[in-house]
Amino acid sequence: MSSVNLDMKSFQTIPKSVLPIICFRDGSLPLPDVSDTSLKALVGLSNGSFDGIQVLQNTEQCYPVPRNMTMRLTNEQISARVLYFGLFNGVGATRTQSKMIVRGHSYSFAANISVEGCVTSTMQGQYCNQTVEPLSCGLSGNRSGNGSVSGFFNQSIVSCRNNFETSCHGDGEMKVYSLEILRIAEFLTISALNVRLRPLNSTRNSSEIDLMCFARYGAMPSATLHDYSGNLNEAPLVVQSPKVGNWYISILALNLSKEIGGSQINVSKVCYSLELQELECPLGKAGPNCSSERYMLQTVLRKESTPFESYYLPYDEKVMSDAANFLLDPLLSNYSFGGGQDTWTYFLLEIPRGAAGGNLHIRLTSDRKINYEIYARNGGLPSLVNWDYYYINKSSNSHGSTFFVLYNSSEEKVDFYILYVREGIWNIALRHLNSTGGTSNGQTIMSISLERCPKRCSYHGDCRSALDASGLTSYSFCACDRNHGGFDCSVEIVSHQGHVLQSIALIASNAAAVLPAFWALRQKAFAEWVVYTASGISSGLYHACDVGTWCILSFGVLQFMDFWLSFLAVVSTFIYLTTIDEVFKRAIHTVVAILTALMAITKATRYMLLVAFVLI
Repeated sequence: MSSVNLDMKSFQTIPKSVLPIICFRDGSLPLPDVSDTSLKALVGLSNGSFDGIQVLQNTEQCYPVPRNMTMRLTNEQISARVLYFGLFNGVGATRTQSKMIVRGHSYSFAANISVEGCVTSTMQGQYCNQTVEPLSCGLSGNRSGNGSVSGFFNQSIVSCRNNFETSCHGDGEMKVYSLEILRIAEFLTISALNVRLRPLNSTRNSSEIDLMCFARYGAMPSATLHDYSGNLNEAPLVVQSPKVGNWYISILALNLSKEIGGSQINVSKVCYSLELQELECPLGKAGPNCSSERYMLQTVLRKESTPFESYYLPYDEKVMSDAANFLLDPLLSNYSFGGGQDTWTYFLLEIPRGAAGGNLHIRLTSDRKINYEIYARNGGLPSLVNWDYYYINKSSNSHGSTFFVLYNSSEEKVDFYILYVREGIWNIALRHLNSTGGTSNGQTIMSISLERCPKRCSYHGDCRSALDASGLTSYSFCACDRNHGGFDCSVEIVSHQGHVLQSIALIASNAAAVLPAFWALRQKAFAEWVVYTASGISSGLYHACDVGTWCILSFGVLQFMDFWLSFLAVVSTFIYLTTIDEVFKRAIHTVVAILTALMAITKATRYMLLVAFVLI
């Protein structure tokens, strides 16, 4: 519920720079200023409510703020992690620009958020009426073979089965299973073994049955909402590089009924044994056939910095612990399975809880042309077909998509940010192109850090930190100067020449105070002459400080003097022109001096204070 009083037709005509909007994002904070991707779908809410699936199909979704709004999300629509929403009084480059006087509407809002859950984890679904059977897992063996530098590679196989030997259900009946993946896996295979029909004397063949499997990470799957799907009666379902965490698998039997006398009659059930296998690589290995190097990065907090600001270094004796970056070449995988293929090297790092308002900064610098591709993914290993963000070259990358920003990259340098990075394990993969086992001459330096504001607000603003409403997540934002805007203050709103001309005109305009001061001196009104002269001088000094030219005193003192003397000058003029006795004039002068001082010190540009000033 908010104080916004805009109808649905008004939303289409109001500029987005002043339009109040609400944005949602799953797993991290929304930031609609980065890209117009979410704003392209900015639509009004005709009935004051909306469907959660529509909101969360994108990484971020924004809507105009109506007077009343209701959102209802079930555990079939969202995953079991943090959902952030933010209210923005307009978006665009000017939102972060500093202004001497803020003109525009302010709004108030009140929110009521309630979370309802099922009594036990074995009951899920929209109405907590769907039984979820947890799968039991255990190490079933190792795979070994030729192909690594030492001649062998070892892979651990974790097998998971349902608690009952077989599962049976009828046509259209769905069964749900849950699985927790604890470590990085190469792939997850879901199979249905010993598929058969009951009763055993059924005239149909089990190969005619469709045993549909739907898998989803972190939330309940369905036939219309899932991450992976396949017919287990035809082939196992393989999930490449599954994310670490909870997975849900739904099995749906179809085509069990047959036509008798012109009507469909269900005459049998299908039974099967469900088996899942995770293929895990040994410690320090990852990728296809576990042939690539994998490094877990340690977190090193920056000295005298804001919370969570840190950089990441490998646990390796080849890396200097006191450096904020590391030499990449000694860490690269030097084996190419099959010969002549590209090699991969993986780096794992953790974004701690509460740091979702930080920005992950990744840089590569080299004295030769960089021959690497970079892929990043949250929760699982990235690949050519499975990634959250990627960089191949300046023309082929995630630039333009939400929360990815590329800076000043060239053939010898890669520099990009992942903004408001999600919490949890992140995997950064480097694909070394056309590597045959050796490295060329030269050095490549890699730097991975968690920073508060991208590019230090481009040195055109201040980086400020705050906590979200829950007090659990720290986030930062840029407060830009008068000439710049944007989420990183990189957008020049006023040019340097325009700034100079604007500053000269603004400061020089205070010379107009000479006219009333000269008039007061001619009239021998010395008190008014002092007020006019002091008002003109203080206003000129205040505006010189405000535009960044020169500050003779603190900004707050100059602002107070400017507003107070301006108020006092106007009231003094009216008092001087009155014909009342001098005794009353002095009394009124004293009262006005006190009141205008209070007005100047308590947000002098507020609308109600200006009304009170006119009434005085």
